[in-house]
Amino acid sequence: MRKDVIVVGLGAFGSAALWRLAHRGADVAGVERHGIGHGLGSSHGATRLFRIACLEHPGLAPVALKSLGLWTELGERTGEVLVRQTGCLSTGAPDSAPVSGALAAAGAAGVPVTELDHEGLVARQPQYAGLAPGDIAVWDPGAGICYPERNVRAQTVAARRLGADVHAHTPVLGIESGRDSVTVYTPTMELRAPQVVVAAGAWLGELVPGLPLSPRRTPMSWFRPGDPGSDDFALERFPAFIWRRPGGEALWGHGSDEDYGVKIGLAEADTAPGGSEDAMDGLVERLSAVVAEALPGLDPRPVRSGPCLITDSPDGQFLVGRLPDDPRVVVAGGGSGHGFKHAPGIGELLAQTVADERAYCATDFLDPRRFPVGGS
Repeated sequence: MRKDVIVVGLGAFGSAALWRLAHRGADVAGVERHGIGHGLGSSHGATRLFRIACLEHPGLAPVALKSLGLWTELGERTGEVLVRQTGCLSTGAPDSAPVSGALAAAGAAGVPVTELDHEGLVARQPQYAGLAPGDIAVWDPGAGICYPERNVRAQTVAARRLGADVHAHTPVLGIESGRDSVTVYTPTMELRAPQVVVAAGAWLGELVPGLPLSPRRTPMSWFRPGDPGSDDFALERFPAFIWRRPGGEALWGHGSDEDYGVKIGLAEADTAPGGSEDAMDGLVERLSAVVAEALPGLDPRPVRSGPCLITDSPDGQFLVGRLPDDPRVVVAGGGSGHGFKHAPGIGELLAQTVADERAYCATDFLDPRRFPVGGS
């Protein structure tokens, strides 16, 4: 089967790339080893934070804004809510990563944010306990939450409506570059195209060897208020946040929304590659202890917890672009725990790369060529 482009992996980045390529009229096929919107990788968990003033890198704000525009447009066409802009607080000491990073990103992109002094922070969020006397916050009003399974399915449906072929439950056995095409092998068919986009999440390093990527498992956990009648932890009163606490631990989360509980996580929760069940249980216990101290209005015992696969790059930034030794292969991965909010913006960059269009923003900090082939 011959196509203009093949997209391998239809999670956050891959489904977005499929949609944006189909939008351009490309004859494109997408291949996904599991179902669309599955819960076995990193594009699940009911909700994810959506931030514009992204502390991870000032260059990410334009990607977040592009994602916001594309998701808003798609949601208006489908009648689905794909982003809820209820704001986000980045909290900590003035020189902490959440505060200084958010301010740097906002300044670089001209994104309007509001700085809260300590008194303003305490008045706004009485749910927080154990703040240091010098802790302040940055309020990003355009931030909020997004919905991974819903958004992946919406992107895939949009691509199909534009003519894309979708092959779910189809594992990829290998990818081989020939003289004038790339072949994607599956158990039931071979697909060929001049270019391939590989966005396989934690499996990216298996399909494209040599990339400096490290998959790991980390838990996602949901909580409920200690007082069942309290609305102090509804999303409108307890918006998305990232909080570097005085002891050094960083929490992230948001209040309850729709049928979803209060979602809280440790920003730097880590496990060994593969993450044993004992290691996962230990992280949940550690999180519970921190929640009991930092958010005493919540029952510190999670209602439920589940694993998420994260794929880290050495510098915590994504790898998005052509391979240096095979430009017909375009990769997208290394989300490093902060990738989903950027899905359609990354999908647009992938489509622009394939189409040899000028990128809508600077991409040097995402270029896979910043690492040596096979480096770490």
